[in-house]
Amino acid sequence: MGALKTTAPAFVEMAHRIVWCAAASVDRAGRPRSRVLHPLWEWDGEHLVGWIATGPTKTKRAHLAASPYLSLNYWDPSQDTCTAECRASWCFDLETRRLIWDAFKNAPAPVGYDPAMIPVWDKPESDSFAVLRLEPWLLRVFPGTVLLGQGGTVLNWRAEGA
Repeated sequence: MGALKTTAPAFVEMAHRIVWCAAASVDRAGRPRSRVLHPLWEWDGEHLVGWIATGPTKTKRAHLAASPYLSLNYWDPSQDTCTAECRASWCFDLETRRLIWDAFKNAPAPVGYDPAMIPVWDKPESDSFAVLRLEPWLLRVFPGTVLLGQGGTVLNWRAEGA
């Protein structure tokens, strides 16, 4: 737990500053597929959970049915990078969709935004709106200063048994 208590807050700070990440899944034939997504992370001091407001497209659903994992990689021009390897699960229940809709709408900039700005999402009840819950099993925070030889610390955490 000690490494998580150090790594998770640093991860959330960097991820929320960078905002957009490349998210890779694997299709039924084992081939990688990446897309750009915008997760929101919640750290309560003991548990880290990520949320993605997204469309439950046929492709995304098929990939996560074949392998319920996403690899998320954030990169900034300063060479700051952070990674989360996660188990992903769909949340279609209205309570979760409303909760996460409001979480994104009320989050501070730059990570916060109004989901209604997406033309096909006029409300959390929209069939084209769903939520992915992310449960990380591995985190890495790599400040660009380390890469550039200017000091800093690379932080790593891996869940027990992962």
